[in-house]
Amino acid sequence: MAHYYCLLLDMDGTLLDFEAAEHKAIQETLEHFELPSDHETEMLYVEINKELWAALEKGQIKRDKLVVERFARLLKKLERKGSAAEMSAYYLDRLGSHPDLIPGALEAVRELSEVATLAIASNGVAKVQASRLRDSGLEPYMDEVFVSEKMGVEKPNRRFFEQAIRTLGIEHRDRVLVVGDSLSADIKGGQNAGLATCWCNFHQQPEPEEGNKPTHIIHNWQELYSIVMEEDELQNVGLKNRKHQF
Repeated sequence: MAHYYCLLLDMDGTLLDFEAAEHKAIQETLEHFELPSDHETEMLYVEINKELWAALEKGQIKRDKLVVERFARLLKKLERKGSAAEMSAYYLDRLGSHPDLIPGALEAVRELSEVATLAIASNGVAKVQASRLRDSGLEPYMDEVFVSEKMGVEKPNRRFFEQAIRTLGIEHRDRVLVVGDSLSADIKGGQNAGLATCWCNFHQQPEPEEGNKPTHIIHNWQELYSIVMEEDELQNVGLKNRKHQF
């Protein structure tokens, strides 16, 4: 049996390449509304968006306000008139059409789904995440999808993870692993709930201080195999990979 038999998986920056999807969607949105679509404008949006998502994690803003407020602030910075609500709706539609995968993610969930229960644990917008999950090919390997918008609580609140565990019917919490790229939402959230955590440090960032360190750190999806799987399961993965080479 696997070392961990339940994985709570973040989506953006973990399974899906959010930066790639965001870049395409914001470019399409700026062009559609005839706003400057240069790098400086895109980075201005990214900065505003990050500030608001950080506020969301702290409970300082609601999601339905955030998705519109980021465009209201962008229009103000650009000194342009327009409907922030219309821009938000268009952007979310375009974002949902870009299911860019992190390298190795689809293969990893395919293998891991044979030994563990897999569930999405996302703070993203439910409608957007649903279409991206479906179109990415990840959906068939997921036993459940937990999106904070529908749950009424955001990561890193421990109640998000408690609710997920209850819904999945998991009895042994020591066999649950929270996997994600965000130290503030995924890793802190897992720690808040007393769960093991795995930080996806795909961009070689500095490791956190000793007191805040995740249980595990990976730099690519293949490194997760040896954390989750036992030796005989790892051998099976190796056998399948060798067969594909012939």
